Amino acid sequence: MLKRKMIRRILTSSAALFACLLVYLIPTNESSIDVSVNNVLNYEIKKSNVYLLDDNNMLGRTSVVINSDNPIDISEELLEVLIKGGKGESKIPNGFRALIPSDTNVNGIVYDHGIMKVDFSNDLFDIVPYMEMPMIEAITYTLTELDDVEGVVITVDGNTISRLPNSNLVIPKYLDRKIGINKEYDITSLSGITSVTEYYVSKHNDNYYYVPVTKYVNDEREKIKIIIEDLTSSNTYMSNLISYINSNTKLLKTNIENDIMELTFNNYILNDFNSNDILEEVIDTISLSIKENYDVKEVVFYVNDDEICKSVIKTIE
Repeated sequence: MLKRKMIRRILTSSAALFACLLVYLIPTNESSIDVSVNNVLNYEIKKSNVYLLDDNNMLGRTSVVINSDNPIDISEELLEVLIKGGKGESKIPNGFRALIPSDTNVNGIVYDHGIMKVDFSNDLFDIVPYMEMPMIEAITYTLTELDDVEGVVITVDGNTISRLPNSNLVIPKYLDRKIGINKEYDITSLSGITSVTEYYVSKHNDNYYYVPVTKYVNDEREKIKIIIEDLTSSNTYMSNLISYINSNTKLLKTNIENDIMELTFNNYILNDFNSNDILEEVIDTISLSIKENYDVKEVVFYVNDDEICKSVIKTIE
């Protein structure tokens, strides 16, 4: 979001100033100065998204710094963040907390053709029943944020888990984002149920972050129509969730072609009728919601017949 981009610019500027200070204080030859400055300026902080409990006991999407490069090592780093009192506890932003019980150990991790297989110690289920499924959701959604991870298999001391021991809920062996997160049910019939995952904004103090909600509804419309209607009406029972989309916004036309979704809105999608700008939070909540429900790589926003902006799904932070 805007605040994160501002922080990134500040960090980049600080790095440049630091490099200049090194050049001034440390006498050396010209060639080594160039190398030192370039190394500092080209340094990139690597981050990955994690899903942690917020103050409202919902799983929020935030990010932490990572040091690894391959999927297995990154997964181990991220799981350390998800464990209470784990090695990665210091990385957790204010307003969030880990969910996996503190005595839990990761016995081993194996990556095989897009599937991350994680074996935990049996301390994993030393948790109250109503938090078992959110814990599974946090693990699944965190690991599938990695580009090369499509699904997760969880075992405990080598044994496959098909039912959560405390809540008695049945879970599939193969876990992916179809299991949902922060689930909300609004159904009147057990037939014709559609699941739609939508992203909202929430905040802790002055820090904003995204919260996904999977809704189960009796609605046969295209999912994008459900998404836009919900985000414009803030149709959720959670008062802490925010949508920045104007309630008068209308989706006029949709087109999907070559992995690109084109959305045409009326001008109420704009932040200002005179500037042709769309709030970053509006772009991100719509794009993240589309990412969860459609296999597209890019979203193009139109107002009437004018292209306003493009959102590349992979690059949304």
